[in-house]
Amino acid sequence: MDHMDRSDLAQLALELHDEPDVEQTLDRLIEYARDTTGCDEAGVLFLHGGGRIETVAITGPKVATSDRLQTELREGPCLEALQNNESFVVTDTTLEKRWPAWARGVTELGLRSVIGVRLSTLRDIHGALDLYSATPGFFDEDDLEVADIFGRHASVALAAAREQHGLRQAIGTRQLIGQAQGMLMERFDLDADRAFALLRRYSQHKNVKLRNVAQQVIDTRQLPGD
Repeated sequence: MDHMDRSDLAQLALELHDEPDVEQTLDRLIEYARDTTGCDEAGVLFLHGGGRIETVAITGPKVATSDRLQTELREGPCLEALQNNESFVVTDTTLEKRWPAWARGVTELGLRSVIGVRLSTLRDIHGALDLYSATPGFFDEDDLEVADIFGRHASVALAAAREQHGLRQAIGTRQLIGQAQGMLMERFDLDADRAFALLRRYSQHKNVKLRNVAQQVIDTRQLPGD
């Protein structure tokens, strides 16, 4: 089978870093993963706080079904990759003994070979990359090595994208609160501290996020409920 030359991996990593946000980084990630290995399908699972797992990028519905089976059955190569700092290969789902219930389910989908690679940096575990082929025995040791290298590059790019996303959200929230403070200061003749305290009190009493209270003040030019 024809695979992307390994010398292209460095260029792929640079291009991943150039993506403007998390969503586009994920879309490019699964596109590159499929091109790199020549597989049929690819997807990314995110690991959130509290151990919650979410499918965040897929090339097709079969990947979503496989991910759902893994989370419902609590077994499969991607879950295993999340829990262990290593990658896993399923040569043929019809012969797979480690995760038999999941393997039966994906065999029915027509997926016969699978790779699961953990996406992590030294500081955080972000999720897992899963690669699928309809051909038994499609992935070999070279594919696994390439997927591991690609996964490391992708992990760094993804970590940077998520950090930038968080920074942009934080900056946006501060700007919203500052704008709402200004409006309350003008309307009720308050100083900045009292305007912020008023926003926070409404947030706590109404059990609404401070950002959302600020947005309501900006949209309606009055406190929620006035």
